[in-house]
Amino acid sequence: MIESSVRWLLSVLAVPDVGLTSVFIISIVSATLLPLGSEPAVFAVVKANGNLFWPAMLVATAGNTIGGAIDYWMGYGAKQAFARERQTRWFGWLRRFGAKTMLLAWLPAVGDPLCTLGGWLKLPFWPCIAYMAVGKFLRYLTMTSLLLYVPDGFWRALASWV
Repeated sequence: MIESSVRWLLSVLAVPDVGLTSVFIISIVSATLLPLGSEPAVFAVVKANGNLFWPAMLVATAGNTIGGAIDYWMGYGAKQAFARERQTRWFGWLRRFGAKTMLLAWLPAVGDPLCTLGGWLKLPFWPCIAYMAVGKFLRYLTMTSLLLYVPDGFWRALASWV
């Protein structure tokens, strides 16, 4: 049952068939606290169709920012549910720099929890979203641009090895 569900999901998200829709969905899911990377999907779409470079950047940024907003609201909701006001030194820098810390939302492993902490600390929502979007856009732009410079022979060799 689970195996067939996973196969169905992978077929629905297949890059050649769905393209930007898969990038959007994967970008949202990867921005939540689930361990999934969206960069390979973005790269695959752009590699398959170079004309989709900028649309893929924008769609991935939008999806990943929406995922960051979900993290923010999860943190906000958790704060309301637990209703504990506990200050720690570690959160101090987050409060001090405020919404600008969301520029770091692109970082692997810490970026998504950082968005959740932004909600927990009740940082201003719209500035947080704006900084998240800038950071996430720059990540997609940098990663995809760098990956496009890797020769095709490398990707073919990697695919045959896997």
